[in-house]
Amino acid sequence: MKAAVIERQGGIENIVFRDFPDPEIRPGDVKIRVRACGLNHYDIFVRRGMPGFPVPMPFVSGGDIAGEVAGFGPEVKGWEIGERVLVDPLTAEGMIGEKLMGGMAQYVRVPQDYVIKLDSRLSFEQAAAIPANYGATFRMLFTNGDIGKDDLILVLGASGGVGTATVQVAKMHGARVIACAGSDGKCRRLRELGADHTINYAAQDFSREAWNLSGKKGVDVVVNFTGGETWVPSLRALKHRGKLLTCGATMGFDPPTDLRYIWQRELRILGSNGYTKDDVTRGMLGIAEGKLRIPEIRTFPLQELGEAEAIMEARDFFGKIVMIVP
Repeated sequence: MKAAVIERQGGIENIVFRDFPDPEIRPGDVKIRVRACGLNHYDIFVRRGMPGFPVPMPFVSGGDIAGEVAGFGPEVKGWEIGERVLVDPLTAEGMIGEKLMGGMAQYVRVPQDYVIKLDSRLSFEQAAAIPANYGATFRMLFTNGDIGKDDLILVLGASGGVGTATVQVAKMHGARVIACAGSDGKCRRLRELGADHTINYAAQDFSREAWNLSGKKGVDVVVNFTGGETWVPSLRALKHRGKLLTCGATMGFDPPTDLRYIWQRELRILGSNGYTKDDVTRGMLGIAEGKLRIPEIRTFPLQELGEAEAIMEARDFFGKIVMIVP
C-alpha cells in the first residue's frame, strides 16, 4: 500500500510518501480502506517527538479515519465489505496514529469494537473532521467539565478543529461563548459559528478583554488546550471557583504558572484525555442531524502531508485539515 511514512522524528522533510507493508489483520480486526484522514496536532507531536513519549520509527500517524470495510478477521461479526465507516481511534491497545499504526495510508487495521457505521448523510471528508474534535469536546465539556447552561466560557485557540467544535457544542448546551483567535477574519468566522463575543488575541490582551466582558467578575470556564504563554492569563480571566479545562498544549506543555490565582480564587484545573465511542458518535449524529455545523474543511492529497502539517504548525488555517487518500 501507499502511505505517508515518518522515517524518523524531526522536521517535515522526514515524511516520505512511499510503499509500506499492508497491516496484518488479526482475528478481531477490521481492515479499512482509508478514504480520508483528519490532521491533528498530535500528528505533529508524533512527527517531532516529545519527551517521555517514544514512537517506533518508521511510523504512520493519523487517527481521524473514514473509509470502507476492506476485510476482517474470522471473529468479526456484523460488517460487510464496502460498508462506509468512521473510526474511534482511542482503543484499549492505545491511540491509533500514536501507538498503533495510523490512517495516513491506504489501509489500516482497527479492532472491531472501535468501528462506527458512518451516517449516510456525511461524506468521508466530513466524517474525518469528527473523532478527535467532537469526541474530545464532549468529554472535556461534560464528562470532566460539567459545564452549566448559563456558563460564560472563554475558548482559546477557537479557530482550530477542537476550538470550532467547542464553540458549537457549548452554544448548543446553552452556554455563552467568548472565542479567541489570531485574526479579525477568524473572529468573524467564529461569530458565524455562534460565538457571542470574539477576541483577536494578536491585537488585544485576551485576559483583560474577557475580564471586562464578564462584568469584571471573571468567566466561569476557560477552555485552554494551547498552554505556553496563554496559561497564566487564563488563570487571571477566571472568577472565584472558576474552572480551567485542558486537553492539550499546542503552544507548549511546560508553561510558567502563578499559584496565587489558584489558591486565592480556589480555581479548579481539570484535565481531559481522550474520549469514548459514544462521544464520537454523538458528534457524528449532531452534525448529520444539523444540530452542529461541520467546521470549514481544507483538503490536501496525502502526498502533501508535510505541507499540510507546516500550515497547521503556522496556524494558517481555520477549522479542520483533512488528507484525501488516493
